[in-house]
Amino acid sequence: MKKYQTLLYYCYSPITHAEQFAADHLLFCQSLNLVGRIIVADEGLNGTVSGTPEACRTYMDALHADERFAHTDFKIDEVDQPSFIKMHCRYKPEIVHSGLRDPKVIDPNTETGKHLEPAEFMEMKDRDDVIVLDVRSNYEHQVGRFKNAVTLDIENFREFPQKINELAQYRDKKILTYCTGGIKCEKASALLLKEGFKDVYQLHGGIIKYGKEAGGKDFDGKCYVFDNRVTVDVNHVNPKVISQCLNCGAQTDRMINCANPECNEHFTQCEACGWSMEGCCSDTCTTHPRKRPYDGTGYYVKLPQPVNTEKLSKRKQQQAMPSSSL
Repeated sequence: MKKYQTLLYYCYSPITHAEQFAADHLLFCQSLNLVGRIIVADEGLNGTVSGTPEACRTYMDALHADERFAHTDFKIDEVDQPSFIKMHCRYKPEIVHSGLRDPKVIDPNTETGKHLEPAEFMEMKDRDDVIVLDVRSNYEHQVGRFKNAVTLDIENFREFPQKINELAQYRDKKILTYCTGGIKCEKASALLLKEGFKDVYQLHGGIIKYGKEAGGKDFDGKCYVFDNRVTVDVNHVNPKVISQCLNCGAQTDRMINCANPECNEHFTQCEACGWSMEGCCSDTCTTHPRKRPYDGTGYYVKLPQPVNTEKLSKRKQQQAMPSSSL
């Protein structure tokens, strides 16, 4: 058993006074000596936290004891070191940025694609009447994806709604969506249904759960994760590297962020080019005055911004004021 665990989870469940909840939840996580990144929105939680098994168990028990989050599905990884350095817990408009904020239009608690457990997904994915759809961004599916999956040219999930028309040719197929942990599929599958796709499914628990329960069979490459591990192994049955070094073309699944913070490009780079390019994606970036020191990992920690409790409710107070006083 390893010394630490990393928990990946999300939960669509309305949170009243979500800004205050974020401030309080940060203090709770810090009291457990957890590190990680949690997004809190009026629509729910999206988090990855890391700490000792005891701290992680206390955290999971606390969320499950809250009726709002009682159905939260935690994906648990055993790790040698915590997967973050700092603890972030921030309020944002959505728990995953999609631009689909109106619950009257898209509400994962009301209608989404049918959830498939990993074994069900594995059994269905190769049928002739099925299309497997990756709803993640370019840098994610370029380093790893299911065999024969349909991928979209998007830099961020908020671009997904713009790509619906490109999928029109698959309207008569069963659409099996997947993402890292399942959170993007909740809104992606709901949007597909709204746009007239009749037979829509989603991989419950995403790639991470599929790797744990189905051995990751037919997932080529590695899975991008949003912590200092950057990518993780998923396929323990028939693994295959599918990505290449941006600089020399050598086969590699090693993904980093460019050392130039104004670029910060996600890209694959072999270890040799990493050292020769000082963690940069191009010669131009190697000469940038703000270039960060390269330590061989290509992972750079953002300093956490403290929650300003004095301004937590300022926006809501303004919204509550009579229009004549504004």
